[in-house]
Amino acid sequence: MDYPYAERLPLVEQLHGHSVADPYRWLEDPFSPQTREWQAAQDELWLSYAASLPTRFTFRSRVKALSAVGSVSAPVWRGDRCFLLRREPGQDHPVLTVDGVELLDPAKLDPSGLTTLDSWQPSPDGSLVAFQVSRGGSEESVLHVLDVATGVLVEEPIDGCRYSPIAWLPDGKSFYYVRFRQVVLHAVGGADEPVLTGEASYGLDLSADGRWLTISASRGTSNDLWLADLRAGDAPQPLQIPGDAITLMSVGHDGRLYVVTTDGAPTGRICVGDPENPLVWHDYVPADPDAPLSSLAVLDKVVLVGRTRGTIGEIAIHDLVTGRHLGQVPLPGHGSIGSLTARREGGHEAWFSYTDSVTPAAIYAYDALTADTSLWSSTTAPTVEATTTAVPFRSADGTDLEMLVIATPGDGTPRPAILYGYGGFGQSLTPTYSAFALAWVEAGGVFVTATLRGGGERGADWHRAGILDQKQNVIDDFLAAAEHLIAEGWTTAAQLGACGESNGGLLVGAAITQRPELFGAAVCSAPLLDMVRYEHTGLGERWVPEFGSASDPQQLKTLLSYSPYHQVSDRPYPAILFTTFANDTRVDPLHARKMCAALQHVSTQPVLLRTEADAGHATGSASKGIALAADLLAFLDRQLR
Repeated sequence: MDYPYAERLPLVEQLHGHSVADPYRWLEDPFSPQTREWQAAQDELWLSYAASLPTRFTFRSRVKALSAVGSVSAPVWRGDRCFLLRREPGQDHPVLTVDGVELLDPAKLDPSGLTTLDSWQPSPDGSLVAFQVSRGGSEESVLHVLDVATGVLVEEPIDGCRYSPIAWLPDGKSFYYVRFRQVVLHAVGGADEPVLTGEASYGLDLSADGRWLTISASRGTSNDLWLADLRAGDAPQPLQIPGDAITLMSVGHDGRLYVVTTDGAPTGRICVGDPENPLVWHDYVPADPDAPLSSLAVLDKVVLVGRTRGTIGEIAIHDLVTGRHLGQVPLPGHGSIGSLTARREGGHEAWFSYTDSVTPAAIYAYDALTADTSLWSSTTAPTVEATTTAVPFRSADGTDLEMLVIATPGDGTPRPAILYGYGGFGQSLTPTYSAFALAWVEAGGVFVTATLRGGGERGADWHRAGILDQKQNVIDDFLAAAEHLIAEGWTTAAQLGACGESNGGLLVGAAITQRPELFGAAVCSAPLLDMVRYEHTGLGERWVPEFGSASDPQQLKTLLSYSPYHQVSDRPYPAILFTTFANDTRVDPLHARKMCAALQHVSTQPVLLRTEADAGHATGSASKGIALAADLLAFLDRQLR
């Protein structure tokens, strides 16, 4: 292909004894005339190439049809008022409703479709809603307070509230929130009062009676905690939590302190105590070594405990007083459970979402009085003739792993396959409905999701096994999955595509630079790729506990060992499509720009960059998502068939 000219600078820095080349440093500046000219030429190249893809609009039509299922969230109850998000088929954004009536529609706030509703939280009596919106995918949220009865905004907007948690006080006249990494008490229509300041991502939890405020601050594989007795007028007091563990606290409607911790239990255990003496706990629900904790809901007489066993969700029932195991909540199938919620004041009901590889997410209700589970709110469910198979495989060091393979019945011959992975930040990949995956499977392909170290599928130790100097484990796991698919005849190297987003984009970049012969093509979306300089842009500084820092000599050595941008050499690579979003404030698009230029310099296969304006890292409008999915599938279809 005739690629746009990209100057290669003779830039080599000496870092802790390493000679680190960075020939495309100039592409870090998105506003320079040189970068703008290069980017415009890459946009033109992609549009020209995309126009030649024979299945582009076929996939767009099918992804659109499979996406026309709508969505619904678990309910949030405030007294008798029920708040939830619902997106009908054909709508670009979910609409916030109360008792089934539209309350807030982002499309009406901004007819351009570029504004998204990032989060929302009703006041205790449901008369007000604090909500956050951002525009163009920037995730730079602005906080508003809405009067539910009149639909009128009751005060001036507040900026600097990126995905801030909201903790309303019982009187509904003030709330705690986070602004510019500072915990603040805000009086509606009044002033802010700083509560806690620091370089951290804070979480907030306030007991239903408004007495106990818990603040958490993540530090990678551990966290800090503060507890405040607001009735006594106390400031938040730091709690010395033992061990390198994640520990979360909340005070239930029964007045007990509930503690969920990985201290001494990598998959998580539940303890209870007295908030008056918050460092004295006793075991309540022990850890299950094969099923990490995922959620907790306190009802009047029982406690519901969500876990993930392998990749399959389950909900256990425990006695409220003793924690004794009583049974299991009946579930609609073997899939993913999420958003387990109950009323803050207790009750006998709980709600949760369920989805699997061919079933769109729906909301179910569990009634502890009758021990029955019933469908509470559903979406349209298209019929898709596909099956999901759990396939075991083994990594290079002997670690046993699993992948989920979605396919239609075949004749045993190898088929084009997409291998998807993530492997980071303790995030679990569990079965979920995906129009992207199903459109590929319906077209005769195979879609595979690999369970990798670095995720949360097997608890805290599983996460730690894929971070810092163990990051190569994640890459080895992904490569082992590719080798297994080829060896077992699911696909061939020429028919296998690697696919990943964000941290998964880093994974794909590392995989194709370490073992390019295993793949016929790759899609690398919103990726981290320059691991020497990642911490200087976007949210990179917050990810040092996951990846390490180039300022540390040993960590720099590790980063250089797999940093995709620094591993590019003159060798054959598969075709690759990079996708970025111009307003991405998490992962700077500079990573994809620099890597694209580096590969275009050496590769004989197509290397393309698809950049979307007015979009960011988080989920945007449904129509933009459909167009992107279709383009990725059309690119992979052309390269792998």
